[in-house]
Amino acid sequence: MTNTVNQNGAIAKARNSQVSTKREQPTSIKGWLKTYQGEIARALPAQIGPERFNRICMTALTANPKLGECTPASFIGAVMNSAQLGLEPNTPLGQAYLIPFKNKGVMEVQFQVGYKGLIELARRSGEISMIKAQEVHENDDFSYELGLNPTIHHVPAKGNRGAIIAYYAFYKTKSGDFDFEVAYKDEIEAHAKKHSMAYSKGWTSPWSTNFDQMAKKTLVKRVLKYAPMATERALQIESDTTIKRFDPTESDAMSDLSLVADSTVIEAEYEETPTDPTTGEVIENA
Repeated sequence: MTNTVNQNGAIAKARNSQVSTKREQPTSIKGWLKTYQGEIARALPAQIGPERFNRICMTALTANPKLGECTPASFIGAVMNSAQLGLEPNTPLGQAYLIPFKNKGVMEVQFQVGYKGLIELARRSGEISMIKAQEVHENDDFSYELGLNPTIHHVPAKGNRGAIIAYYAFYKTKSGDFDFEVAYKDEIEAHAKKHSMAYSKGWTSPWSTNFDQMAKKTLVKRVLKYAPMATERALQIESDTTIKRFDPTESDAMSDLSLVADSTVIEAEYEETPTDPTTGEVIENA
């Protein structure tokens, strides 16, 4: 009997020791940032200092209190995603955004690559020599042809260029290859209504406050899908508009966030949490 009790006691002691080595989870998002700053630092590329990146994330929390109401797992997942891409979130650079979003009753953080972030990722591939997006006005000299010998011609009008009628994005590789995407304004309008609930309902969103930038981003995303970039860059573009829930018990998540399950939601588009202008309520992804 004594031997049995001693054996059970030894087993219980070993289990208690194992539990005690687990990292205690903080109670606030700022606490999570501090706790996992080592993992975040290891995910960052050399050109971005961990102290600067941490300050940027802290500033984002201060600037948008709604981020503090989100689940810590989704916030750290978005931060890790931004870190691994080497893009600074929620800064005037416009590279990437941490967006508070009400997803089926739960406030979570949606990570989104910005217009300038897409261009930065393309340039880093080492294959792209030029990439741009432009607006076309009604008085501009603009034409394009598709087929075996695609061409695009655009000479902006001098003086009054008139209203914007179209947008296009193009890239050129170091070897001389190129491609472009063109969309007229009504096509972009249809895209915005289909993918942004806020815009389709007439609520305030970046599609309503910064339509031209969002249109350019849409065209850049389209054209980059055909660019001869590495597979990882294509995956990074596809990681746009996703929620990744960071699980600290999964060691693989520390080194490769592509292994973390994500949940794609409708385009919230960054500016602030989309709200109903009548009631002030946060728009929910039902």
